[in-house]
Amino acid sequence: MLLDVGSLAVMGVTLGAVLGTAAKLLAVPTNPIEDELVELLPGSQCGQCGFVGCSQYAAALAKGNTPITLCAPGGKGTIEALAKKLGVSADTDGHEEKGPEVAFIIEDLCIGCLRCIGECGSDAIVGAPKQLHTVISDACHACGKCFKICPTEAIEMRPIPPTIAGWHWTKPGDHSAHH
Repeated sequence: MLLDVGSLAVMGVTLGAVLGTAAKLLAVPTNPIEDELVELLPGSQCGQCGFVGCSQYAAALAKGNTPITLCAPGGKGTIEALAKKLGVSADTDGHEEKGPEVAFIIEDLCIGCLRCIGECGSDAIVGAPKQLHTVISDACHACGKCFKICPTEAIEMRPIPPTIAGWHWTKPGDHSAHH
């Protein structure tokens, strides 16, 4: 039995060393600006920008192939941070700033078709065929894909009500801030 344990330990150490060496030798160099841009993006991987995820959007931004105003979940703050990092001007005049939202399923309209579950990239919707579905609010990143695909319009995007953790006081004299 000790021989078996010893041989497995030797195999594990050997294969670990081989994989570690291979990872270093075969590593694909990345553009450091892409990594910095990914850190500025919200990381929701929602696809609202037209790219599969935040890293693909960051790669296109680093190459200068796409506008900086496409990230809806990031809002105006993300647009301004991207503009500062890339050294470009941010035109946010046409940008509609929305507060945080979450998908909500209207129970009387849901027919249990499963289209929203298949479309949800964060697995925030639970349900079964021909049964009522519901949204796990903490997992929803408000991409709106479920809202767009629902055939009975049973899903709506609702603003997240402010809580103690997410509510902020406006600065004195700042009359332009929204609650």
